[in-house]
Amino acid sequence: MQELPARGYRGHVRVAIAGGRGLLGRALREHLEQGGWTVVCLSRTPGPGDVPWDPARGRLDPEVLRGCEAVVNLAGARIAPARWTPAYKREIRESRVRSTHLLASVLPRLDPPARVFLSASATGYYGPRPWEEVLEEASPPGRGFLASVCMEWEEATDPARKAGVRTVLLRTGPVLSPRGGFLAPMLPIFRLGLGGPVGTGSQGVSWIALEDWVQAVEFLLVDASLHGPVNLTAPNPVRFAEFARTLGRVLRRPAVLRVPAFVVRLLFGREMAEETLLSGQRAVPRRLREAGFVFRHPDLEAALRALLAPSAR
Repeated sequence: MQELPARGYRGHVRVAIAGGRGLLGRALREHLEQGGWTVVCLSRTPGPGDVPWDPARGRLDPEVLRGCEAVVNLAGARIAPARWTPAYKREIRESRVRSTHLLASVLPRLDPPARVFLSASATGYYGPRPWEEVLEEASPPGRGFLASVCMEWEEATDPARKAGVRTVLLRTGPVLSPRGGFLAPMLPIFRLGLGGPVGTGSQGVSWIALEDWVQAVEFLLVDASLHGPVNLTAPNPVRFAEFARTLGRVLRRPAVLRVPAFVVRLLFGREMAEETLLSGQRAVPRRLREAGFVFRHPDLEAALRALLAPSAR
C-alpha cells in the first residue's frame, strides 16, 4: 500500500527537509526535486527559497509547513571529526533532541496534519558491538554517549507518533560519497598510499552508498507499511580492515599503514575515538529488504568503483 505518490509523480506532494544543507539533505533535496516532489528546506539561516526556524529556542511557525504532507528531519551538529568537550557533547545532544521534539510537536497541529515524519537516527544506537553480533532493528540499544543520544533522539519523535503521524526512525550507518561523509576525508590519504586500518581494524563498518540512502528515504516516504526504526545500511557490512584493503585496491594504492589506537585517542580524545573510530557495529537492513527495497550498491568494492569512477566525481 502506498500513501504518497511514487517517484515520477509530479505536482502534488510537498515535503519539508530540516537540515537540508548537509551532505544528506542536499542529495535528498536534489533527488526528490528531480522526481517531481516539491521540497521546502527549513534553515536557521535561510537562503533563497528556504523557510526559517530556530529549534534551539523552540521557534517554528506552523504556517511555513502548511501543505506539507511529509517532513524529513536531518538536523543536528556533526559528530565527527570533533573533540567531544562537555559543551560540544551538549550541543550534539540538544541540537538533535530539541529540533526533533519541536517538529514532532508541530506536525500534528498542521491543517491538514502531516502524514509522514522521517527522523534521523544512527547505528550508534546499538553502541560499540563485536563483529560477531548481527544487529537488526529489534536489537537492544547499546551503551555509551552516542547510544544515549540516539535513544533520546528517537524518543523525541513521540508527540508525532502518538498523534497518529506515521513515524520512521532512520538509523543510518556511515554514508559513502566522494563529496563528504565517511569516505571523503580518507581519499587524499589513501590516494597517497598512506591509508590503512584504524586501530585493530576489527570494528564493523555498516556502510551505505549515498545513492542507496536517498533511494531508501524516498521508499520510506512512499511505503505506508513501514514505521518505527529502520536500518539504513547496505546488506553487506565489513570490518574496517576489509574496508581499507578494498579502498586501496579500488584506488590501486597500498593500504597497509595501520593507525595505532593511541594516535587516534590523542588526536580526537579518548571518548570520541572509542565510540566512532575504534569501534563499530554490524547492522543489517532487515526491514528494508523485507519490504522489497532493492539496493543498487549492495557490495563494497562495486560501490566504491561506482562512486569513484571519473564520471561520478
